[in-house]
Amino acid sequence: MTLLQKIVFRYKITTGAFKARRLLFFTLLFKRCYYGPFKGEFGHLLAHNLPFIAYLHSKGVKIRYCGIELHKPFFIDEKGEPLVSEYTALDDFFMEAQPDSNKVDEPARIRKVTLEFIRKAKRSFLPFWNMNDETFYWYTFRWWTVKHSFMKTNDLSKSRTSRKESSVVIFPRKKGPATHVNNGEAWDYKELAEAVSPYFDKVYVIGHPAFSSEFDSFGKIEVCIAPDNKMILEKCCKSSLIITPHSGTVYLGEYTDCPVLIIYKGGNVIGNIEETKKFKLAVGNRYPFSYAFNMEEIVTFIKNLNTI
Repeated sequence: MTLLQKIVFRYKITTGAFKARRLLFFTLLFKRCYYGPFKGEFGHLLAHNLPFIAYLHSKGVKIRYCGIELHKPFFIDEKGEPLVSEYTALDDFFMEAQPDSNKVDEPARIRKVTLEFIRKAKRSFLPFWNMNDETFYWYTFRWWTVKHSFMKTNDLSKSRTSRKESSVVIFPRKKGPATHVNNGEAWDYKELAEAVSPYFDKVYVIGHPAFSSEFDSFGKIEVCIAPDNKMILEKCCKSSLIITPHSGTVYLGEYTDCPVLIIYKGGNVIGNIEETKKFKLAVGNRYPFSYAFNMEEIVTFIKNLNTI
């Protein structure tokens, strides 16, 4: 990066907070805004976008939102009322392209919708929270909402009729041949599901096909790998524990009133976990993270959990 580029970058960061304050002022003044397009990772939805949208909703703001249709089941408050007044839905394209934060090389049909949403937002003269502005989103918005507590997390289990049961949810994160310091090595999820099954009446193995390993259901173990966040939300809300590698699903416990066990294979130092913990505290602290680094620790944790 050249000196000029560094100066320009620093300028954008410095002005980002002023932009955010100005946007919030007019959003609360007009009680109307555009927000999006959000086409990114599930963890970014749960940690950064949904809490701020819920905050604006709690202030009576009518939000015109653009995001993935798959995420819509999470856009309700604790009474089951919608968080946004308009939802411009994007098809689930994760089998075609996978996002990084809110960046993705989306298919042409998706880009057509997002560009039209941006055009309408800019022509409306209403406040526009443009999540396509990568510098603003990554370096300003995520941290600004945390610093000023412009966040609200709804316990979505309160709007569900299903009661807690003796069940556990496992998210079988799919990995490529390489090991990443944030996620560790790949687990044998069939073995893991079998190992925890004696301690629950039901074991749900769930996740999106683009991000999940899959195997056949057997015994108490029900494998439900599908692009269906309504189903995922229901399973988590009625379960006693969520088991997941370090990924966006770690925030689900705060939305579903369920403890989370983060599993990591390949040492005991989880990459980037401190940043995740900071955002988790902002999302909520009903259940602090717990950790296990091998199969024995997973089973021991569950034994202790079941004796509480």
